[in-house]
Amino acid sequence: MTGAGHPAHPDLTVIIPTVGRPVLAACLNALGQGTTWPARVIVVDQSASSAIARQVDRLRDRGLDAVHVASRETGAAAARNRGLERAETAYVAAVDDDCCVAPDWSDRLMERLRAHAGAIVSGRVDPEGDEQLPSTITAAMPAVHTRPLRDRDPLFTGNMGAELATAKRVGPFDESPTLAGAEDNDWGYRALQLGVPIVYAPEVAVTHLDWRDTRELAVVYRRYARAQGGFYGKHLRRRDLFIAGRAVRDLLRGPWLLLRAAATRNRELALLGQAEVRGILPGIIAGLRSAGWP
Repeated sequence: MTGAGHPAHPDLTVIIPTVGRPVLAACLNALGQGTTWPARVIVVDQSASSAIARQVDRLRDRGLDAVHVASRETGAAAARNRGLERAETAYVAAVDDDCCVAPDWSDRLMERLRAHAGAIVSGRVDPEGDEQLPSTITAAMPAVHTRPLRDRDPLFTGNMGAELATAKRVGPFDESPTLAGAEDNDWGYRALQLGVPIVYAPEVAVTHLDWRDTRELAVVYRRYARAQGGFYGKHLRRRDLFIAGRAVRDLLRGPWLLLRAAATRNRELALLGQAEVRGILPGIIAGLRSAGWP
């Protein structure tokens, strides 16, 4: 269903995982203001609060087919999986609840998906303010990745799309607690291993809302570092030599970041360095011990 006369992409479903953060209202409003709507928006709600269902109802009242899925599970991986299980269109996309899509986001995304059949498209993620926050990607040049990178992971699932068949080929996101925060890196790595390209399209843009203070940022960095270690441990358990090289690099990078932060008095580098020193190795150990998902 769409609003009277409002153009829509009949073959696109957008999945939004949420734990009920207030920023979700801005995320849904941005989708509603898009020049072209998706056929359906699926909000997978892990908050156990009736407030989110009401927000979804308001989006539906505007004419956009919006579905509220209550879930007692935790973690973005589980939420994305529950959304993918309910998707019926040829294409699916995912947006985090603290991201606001640009007005032409769905048009740009569909252009890239149709131009790169069988690929995953990952778009630009701008910070709301001047600071580079976690999970921002602001590179201006497009890129096509066909193999894993040695220095980073090219997929950001807070702004991504793919054919539903491609997503099913890669398989579900890893819901293991040891990977909570790096399930997107694991999913992208598995995709590249299968020969599924990851296309970075800077014109497919969202804005990452700035809602965390310094203490919360430190917690996020530590969680991401431990989860990244869990991702490494999972694949080290499978004797993946490429991941072994990446793990060594990150184990060495933490102390280097701390030295650089001390020399430059850079607060963000210090937070990153502390997180990696404290989180990567324990995460690797947890990943090695975990039974693991796909």
